Amino acid sequence: MEIDQAQEPDYESVKIDYVGFVDPYAVEGMAVLKSSDGKEFHIRAFSGEVARHISTFNEKTNDLVPSIYKMIEEICEENELFLVKVKIYESGEVLRANLYFTGKKDLILRNYRASDAMALGAFYNIPILVRKNLLKESMEA
Repeated sequence: MEIDQAQEPDYESVKIDYVGFVDPYAVEGMAVLKSSDGKEFHIRAFSGEVARHISTFNEKTNDLVPSIYKMIEEICEENELFLVKVKIYESGEVLRANLYFTGKKDLILRNYRASDAMALGAFYNIPILVRKNLLKESMEA
Protein backbone atom coordinates (compact mmCIF):
# COMPACT_ATOMS: atom_id res chain seq x y z
CA MET A 1 0.00 0.00 0.00
CA GLU A 2 1.35 3.41 -0.99
CA ILE A 3 0.79 6.58 1.03
CA ASP A 4 -0.26 8.64 -1.98
CA GLN A 5 -2.61 6.08 -3.52
CA ALA A 6 -6.21 7.05 -4.22
CA GLN A 7 -8.64 6.70 -1.35
CA GLU A 8 -10.05 3.20 -1.12
CA PRO A 9 -13.76 3.02 -1.97
CA ASP A 10 -14.64 1.36 1.36
CA TYR A 11 -13.43 4.38 3.40
CA GLU A 12 -15.12 7.74 3.89
CA SER A 13 -13.54 10.98 5.06
CA VAL A 14 -15.15 12.30 8.27
CA LYS A 15 -14.97 15.32 10.54
CA ILE A 16 -15.18 15.30 14.31
CA ASP A 17 -18.67 16.73 14.79
CA TYR A 18 -19.01 16.41 18.56
CA VAL A 19 -16.81 15.44 21.50
CA GLY A 20 -18.13 14.88 25.00
CA PHE A 21 -18.38 12.50 27.90
CA VAL A 22 -20.55 9.48 28.63
CA ASP A 23 -20.51 9.93 32.40
CA PRO A 24 -20.85 12.97 34.70
CA TYR A 25 -17.27 12.52 35.98
CA ALA A 26 -15.69 12.87 32.51
CA VAL A 27 -13.98 9.50 32.81
CA GLU A 28 -15.27 8.02 29.52
CA GLY A 29 -15.14 10.02 26.30
CA MET A 30 -17.33 9.83 23.24
CA ALA A 31 -17.31 11.43 19.82
CA VAL A 32 -19.51 11.70 16.76
CA LEU A 33 -17.72 11.50 13.43
CA LYS A 34 -19.71 12.82 10.48
CA SER A 35 -19.24 12.33 6.73
CA SER A 36 -19.99 14.97 4.12
CA ASP A 37 -23.32 13.25 3.31
CA GLY A 38 -24.42 13.47 6.96
CA LYS A 39 -23.82 9.86 7.98
CA GLU A 40 -22.42 9.41 11.46
CA PHE A 41 -20.26 7.10 13.46
CA HIS A 42 -20.53 7.25 17.25
CA ILE A 43 -17.39 6.21 19.07
CA ARG A 44 -17.06 5.76 22.82
CA ALA A 45 -15.20 3.77 25.45
CA PHE A 46 -12.06 5.89 25.38
CA SER A 47 -10.57 8.03 28.11
CA GLY A 48 -12.04 11.35 29.11
CA GLU A 49 -8.51 12.75 29.01
CA VAL A 50 -8.24 11.99 25.27
CA ALA A 51 -11.71 13.52 24.75
CA ARG A 52 -10.48 16.74 26.41
CA HIS A 53 -7.40 16.78 24.16
CA ILE A 54 -9.53 16.33 21.04
CA SER A 55 -11.79 19.21 22.13
CA THR A 56 -8.77 21.43 22.73
CA PHE A 57 -7.27 20.57 19.33
CA ASN A 58 -10.61 21.17 17.56
CA GLU A 59 -10.88 24.59 19.21
CA LYS A 60 -7.36 25.39 17.96
CA THR A 61 -6.18 26.26 21.46
CA ASN A 62 -2.97 24.24 21.34
CA ASP A 63 -1.27 26.43 23.94
CA LEU A 64 -0.45 23.50 26.21
CA VAL A 65 0.13 20.47 24.02
CA PRO A 66 0.23 17.27 26.13
CA SER A 67 3.65 15.68 26.28
CA ILE A 68 2.84 12.59 24.18
CA TYR A 69 1.58 14.70 21.26
CA LYS A 70 4.51 17.08 21.64
CA MET A 71 6.87 14.08 21.57
CA ILE A 72 5.32 12.78 18.35
CA GLU A 73 5.54 16.26 16.83
CA GLU A 74 9.25 16.50 17.70
CA ILE A 75 10.01 13.01 16.37
CA CYS A 76 8.28 13.91 13.10
CA GLU A 77 10.16 17.21 12.82
CA GLU A 78 13.53 15.57 13.50
CA ASN A 79 12.87 12.87 10.90
CA GLU A 80 11.15 15.14 8.37
CA LEU A 81 7.91 13.17 8.57
CA PHE A 82 4.36 14.47 8.23
CA LEU A 83 1.22 12.69 9.40
CA VAL A 84 -1.08 12.88 6.37
CA LYS A 85 -4.07 10.67 7.23
CA VAL A 86 -5.61 8.37 9.82
CA LYS A 87 -7.76 5.33 9.02
CA ILE A 88 -10.16 3.93 11.63
CA TYR A 89 -11.51 0.38 11.35
CA GLU A 90 -12.88 -2.46 13.45
CA SER A 91 -10.55 -5.19 14.61
CA GLY A 92 -12.62 -7.79 16.38
CA GLU A 93 -14.57 -6.02 19.11
CA VAL A 94 -12.36 -2.91 19.24
CA LEU A 95 -11.63 0.07 17.05
CA ARG A 96 -8.10 0.45 15.75
CA ALA A 97 -6.36 2.89 13.44
CA ASN A 98 -3.48 3.11 11.01
CA LEU A 99 -1.37 6.29 10.90
CA TYR A 100 0.11 7.33 7.53
CA PHE A 101 3.29 9.42 7.49
CA THR A 102 5.21 10.79 4.53
CA GLY A 103 8.39 12.80 4.13
CA LYS A 104 11.92 11.46 3.70
CA LYS A 105 10.24 8.08 3.48
CA ASP A 106 6.73 6.71 3.78
CA LEU A 107 5.76 5.09 7.05
CA ILE A 108 2.55 3.36 8.11
CA LEU A 109 2.00 2.61 11.79
CA ARG A 110 -0.66 -0.09 12.11
CA ASN A 111 -3.17 -1.17 14.71
CA TYR A 112 -3.12 1.75 17.17
CA ARG A 113 -5.94 2.96 19.43
CA ALA A 114 -8.59 4.79 17.39
CA SER A 115 -9.06 7.49 20.04
CA ASP A 116 -5.35 8.42 19.99
CA ALA A 117 -5.40 8.48 16.19
CA MET A 118 -8.47 10.78 16.24
CA ALA A 119 -6.65 13.10 18.64
CA LEU A 120 -3.64 13.22 16.31
CA GLY A 121 -5.97 13.84 13.36
CA ALA A 122 -7.48 16.79 15.23
CA PHE A 123 -4.04 18.03 16.35
CA TYR A 124 -2.67 18.05 12.78
CA ASN A 125 -6.00 18.89 11.11
CA ILE A 126 -5.63 16.00 8.66
CA PRO A 127 -8.15 13.63 7.06
CA ILE A 128 -9.70 11.02 9.31
CA LEU A 129 -11.03 8.10 7.31
CA VAL A 130 -13.58 5.59 8.60
CA ARG A 131 -14.74 2.35 7.02
CA LYS A 132 -18.06 3.07 5.30
CA ASN A 133 -19.78 0.10 6.97
CA LEU A 134 -19.36 1.90 10.33
CA LEU A 135 -21.27 5.00 9.18
CA LYS A 136 -25.02 5.12 9.88
CA GLU A 137 -27.80 7.55 9.10
CA SER A 138 -27.94 10.51 11.47
CA MET A 139 -30.01 9.91 14.61
CA GLU A 140 -32.19 12.66 16.04
CA ALA A 141 -32.48 12.84 19.82
